[in-house]
Amino acid sequence: MSRYFTTDHEWIDVAADGETATVGITDYAQGQLGDIVFVEVPASGTRIEKGGDAAVVESVKAASDVYAPVSGTVSEGNPALEGDPSLVNSAAETDGWFFTLVLNDKGELDGLMDETAYKAFVAGL
Repeated sequence: MSRYFTTDHEWIDVAADGETATVGITDYAQGQLGDIVFVEVPASGTRIEKGGDAAVVESVKAASDVYAPVSGTVSEGNPALEGDPSLVNSAAETDGWFFTLVLNDKGELDGLMDETAYKAFVAGL
């Protein structure tokens, strides 16, 4: 599995098959948002475009859009977030994932950061 990051603080784990991936927001992002009170994830079958709105997260501080790191078709929204949106605060980069998708173009991953580059990006903020 390969993990990539965006400058909008989303992460994407690409499965070993290279065709599917899991998307969420980073621990840094959840920390900036504060206590998360609501998450809207995309429905299965939704087609999303790289950089387009994919999900919504609301915290005690603000509501924010979650952007698609790559284009694809959503295969599943995380059902656990509906009943427990605070899961994003406690496990942003594991159980607090937002959705899974089937990639349209693996080449879109080339513009994303690896973990080392993302950590350097966050350190510079």
